[in-house]
Amino acid sequence: MTNAAEFRSFAADLLAWIDEVEAGNNVADQFPTLAWRLFGLQSECVSTLRDLCRGRGIALDVLRDWRDIPVVPTRAFKEFPITSLSPDHRTAEFRSSQTTGRDFSRCFHDPESLAVYERSALTWFRVAQGLRPGDRRRVLVLTPPKAEAPHSSLVHMFELIRHEHGDEGSAFLAAVDPTSAWVVEPKTAWAALREASDGGTPVLLLGTAFSFVHLLDGRPAGQPPVRLPAGSFVLETGGYKGRSRELPKSDLHAALGKALGLAPQCVRTEYGMCELSSQAYDTFPGDPPAGQRRFRFPPWARAVVVSPETGREVADGESGLLRVYDLANVRSVLAIETEDLAVRRGLGFELLGRAARAEARGCSLMPAAT
Repeated sequence: MTNAAEFRSFAADLLAWIDEVEAGNNVADQFPTLAWRLFGLQSECVSTLRDLCRGRGIALDVLRDWRDIPVVPTRAFKEFPITSLSPDHRTAEFRSSQTTGRDFSRCFHDPESLAVYERSALTWFRVAQGLRPGDRRRVLVLTPPKAEAPHSSLVHMFELIRHEHGDEGSAFLAAVDPTSAWVVEPKTAWAALREASDGGTPVLLLGTAFSFVHLLDGRPAGQPPVRLPAGSFVLETGGYKGRSRELPKSDLHAALGKALGLAPQCVRTEYGMCELSSQAYDTFPGDPPAGQRRFRFPPWARAVVVSPETGREVADGESGLLRVYDLANVRSVLAIETEDLAVRRGLGFELLGRAARAEARGCSLMPAAT
């Protein structure tokens, strides 16, 4: 049973709210109502969640707060198909970058749920980066193109950004080598950056932490710093996964700013994973240049930091495990427990790194050392 019409109706209402957020309209918070509605559908139609609820005696009418909606740990996505879609309706599949054997998470979409993912990703990216629909930049991406990495949710998002905001000179500047590793061509990348700089074209430079290390290490000898034009910024995401030397985040960001002539607030970070359809960013328009950076999800996704011992939300300023409640996860489950440690900071969070004994993730998570 998939209740396709009810999922479709929910998605339409969620998209209408997302549109209101992007338009800047001051609308009432719809998260609690939509969360209960989506959980009711998912607890019936996602077999793993249905079994979990039955096994624990959890019913919709006994829960009192949306934070009590049962969470599914990210590791479960490696063991079960966490989806309400039947196999013949799974038209897209995202995988985590942990690819030893079949040890990776899988997340499935049909065209309608993928449209929600795309609207969520693009809208919050624009809000966080101060862009409007139709704004164009030179989008340079230090990952392979979508054709070479069809199961990467990160590459899918970067392709959305390139398509919606890239000019004719925008490009992907990495490829997949015979070992399936992502390889940046530094000479090509630096040439593209210098061309944009000389032409006065603002650049959006997107990539993973290890790809930026490859870029810095491959800088041609004796080349002076490239000074990117006003309106340019770097968006860094992910860890290293043994694919480059590792740098503390502050050192990596400082080196990128120096090499590209960018102020600190123009080197930014994204937090996301294939199990989520929404992303968090650590810098927003209007933030003070030297202010404390804290990640924020869009209004249709909520970050909750909980005690590993009790599972209850910690006080502001305390640390614990990060849970994310994401309404854009229409066809999987809305409540995800990550293996990341965070500090609760108001409505946002400060990321600390991986929990002890958690598996190392690849490009979609932050490095443990900050």
